[in-house]
Amino acid sequence: MPMRKLFLPIALLVLLIVIPPFMGIAWQNALVNVLIASLFALAFNLLIGQAGLLSFGHAAYFGLGAFAALHMMIAIDDGFPFPTPLVPLAGAAIGLIIGLIAGYFATMRSGVYFALVTLAIAELFHSLAPRLEDLFGGEAGVSSMRMPWSGIIFGSTLEVYYLTLAWVVLCGLALWSYTHTPFGRLTLALRDNEQRVRFLGYNAHSSKVIIFAISAMFTGVAGALLAISNETANYSLFASDVSAQVVLQTFVGGSTIFFGPVIGAAAFTLFSFLLSDVTRSWVFYQGLIFVLVMLYAPAGIGGVLQHHIRHRRQLDWSRLACPYLVAILGGVLVAAGVVFMTETVSILFGEEYAMARQATAGGLPSYPLFGIEWRPVSPLTWLLPLILLVCGVAVMVRARRRIDALWGRMDESRQVTADVAVLGGAT
Repeated sequence: MPMRKLFLPIALLVLLIVIPPFMGIAWQNALVNVLIASLFALAFNLLIGQAGLLSFGHAAYFGLGAFAALHMMIAIDDGFPFPTPLVPLAGAAIGLIIGLIAGYFATMRSGVYFALVTLAIAELFHSLAPRLEDLFGGEAGVSSMRMPWSGIIFGSTLEVYYLTLAWVVLCGLALWSYTHTPFGRLTLALRDNEQRVRFLGYNAHSSKVIIFAISAMFTGVAGALLAISNETANYSLFASDVSAQVVLQTFVGGSTIFFGPVIGAAAFTLFSFLLSDVTRSWVFYQGLIFVLVMLYAPAGIGGVLQHHIRHRRQLDWSRLACPYLVAILGGVLVAAGVVFMTETVSILFGEEYAMARQATAGGLPSYPLFGIEWRPVSPLTWLLPLILLVCGVAVMVRARRRIDALWGRMDESRQVTADVAVLGGAT
């Protein structure tokens, strides 16, 4: 790989190594969650992005990896001679074994039937885990403590962060190397044309089982890292919302490029970290972002960035900069209108406001929002977000037309240049 392509990953790795000691514990823990979510998304993308297999139940292997790591930590606490930094190997092992078994049955079908089988497997674990107390600790779950190793006590969040970073980098490199192997190219061929792969003499079912197991193995490592970080896990890790979260992260980041899921995982994890204590509607905003990205940028954030990087030499930023800034301004206006309306509705239908209504004998008292008192019966309260939305949409539509026109001219220019080059070569 050329050094210019390695510069950005190396620079990012240096930042991840150097900056965390200067952060608070909350931010260090948030970065640990970002790394774990990134590895989970990369492992999941091996299925959907490279093999074309959409799993709705990948939380099963994430949860199994977490419980396997906790049982290994309990064994180490009881005297089993095993290095604490290698505990994620337990998650990898159980993910690989169960992935082979589950993958054998799931890959007998394709498309929506494959997705439903994976969902059923995850729900099976979710329903059985509270009843299997010896394995999953019942509803309370399983807990353990990180044991010291070779002078490292793993008592601080920073030590856990560096352990997580090391495992995520190693697993990320392994997944990246996988994409450049002959079997990695076979994985892409299965996604593009499975029938042709069969005609070439390959066993498509066995290949998909192996791909599924590899994805489950790395997912198990991600679950084990979460268990090491939290020192506890319960059956909620098998829940459907855990599987749904990684699907959202992967598609928002971009499943068509390798590092796209990392972008989505980092964005959504930091989004929840920053807004979960600010508003109760943060899950709604996440869903709204997913819908908008799927409607207007199906390739995801990573796909949009890759498209601009690929055509960076042909881009005329002297013309594009202004429409892009105008589009961003329109997006800010729309976001302001949506947030205002969402928070207003959340307050008016909340329990606190219901109690305030009872205190005023059923009236509609004012409510605080953004440091200002708003009256529900005032036209301004409802006209302001409506004006923001209408103006924002109008600005964005106008900017998009301008951007599409400029991109169209650049495409025509590239086509003319290519035609001239072909004619020149013919003569």
